[in-house]
Amino acid sequence: MSELDDISHHIHDRISSLQRLLDLSVVEFPQNKIKKLGQELFALERLLEEFEKCVDQQKEQLRHLKELEESFQKDFKDIQHIKENIPAHMLRKKGPVNGSEPVMNQNETADVKPAQLENVKKTIKNFIRDMEFITVSEFENIPQYMRGRVSYQQLNAVVQSINTAVTAKYKILHQSVKTLNNHARKLHQRFKEQETSDTKGQYFVVEDDIREFTQMKVDKRFQGILNMLRHCQRLRELRGGGITRYMLI
Repeated sequence: MSELDDISHHIHDRISSLQRLLDLSVVEFPQNKIKKLGQELFALERLLEEFEKCVDQQKEQLRHLKELEESFQKDFKDIQHIKENIPAHMLRKKGPVNGSEPVMNQNETADVKPAQLENVKKTIKNFIRDMEFITVSEFENIPQYMRGRVSYQQLNAVVQSINTAVTAKYKILHQSVKTLNNHARKLHQRFKEQETSDTKGQYFVVEDDIREFTQMKVDKRFQGILNMLRHCQRLRELRGGGITRYMLI
C-alpha cells in the first residue's frame, strides 16, 4: 500500500500545481507556460494510468488472499470435524518418548542376562493376537446386499467385541490352572476341549465366548456381520464337534 500512497501523493501534488496554473489562466499566458501546462497534463494522464494499474493489481491480490483464506477456513473445519469424530476403535499407539527405539550393539547383547531372556520368552508366550479393524475402503467394498443397514462403526464394534473375547480367553489359557478359581477352571477345560489339530497355533473363539466375555448379542444380525468379516478376510470358520470356531486370519 505504500506504493499506492506515494503515487497518490505525487498525483495530488501535480493536480495542485495544475490548479494554480489554471487559476492564473485569466491572465494571458506566455507560449512557454502553455507548453509546460500541456506537458504537465500529459504526465498527469500517464500517472493516472499507472495508478489504475496498481489499483487493479491490488484488487487481484486481495481476491487471491480471500480465496486463500476461504480455503484455509474450509481445511480447518474439515480437520476439526475429523478430530471430533475419530472412531472409538482407532486407538493411539504409544511410542518411545524420544521417538526412536534404543538399538543394542553386539556387546550389549552379550551382556543380556539369562533372566532377561526368560522374560522375553514369557512375553512371547503370553502374546495374544487381535483382529485388525476394518478400514473405510474395505467397508465400502463390501457388497450392499451383505452390508444391509450395518454402519462402519457397528461393524468395528463387533471387531472390538471379538478382540475382547479373544484376549479374555487366552489370558485364562496362559495362566496356570492352579491359580484359577472354579469358574475360570471350567472355562479353561472347555477351551482345551474345543481345540483340535487344526486349531494348533491359531486364535479362535466360539459363540459361548462372545456371550461369556462381552455384551454383544449373538443373533441373526451378528451372524450377518460375521459374513462381512469373512468377506474382509478377518476370520474363517472351522466346524466340528457340534460347534463353530471363528478363527482369526
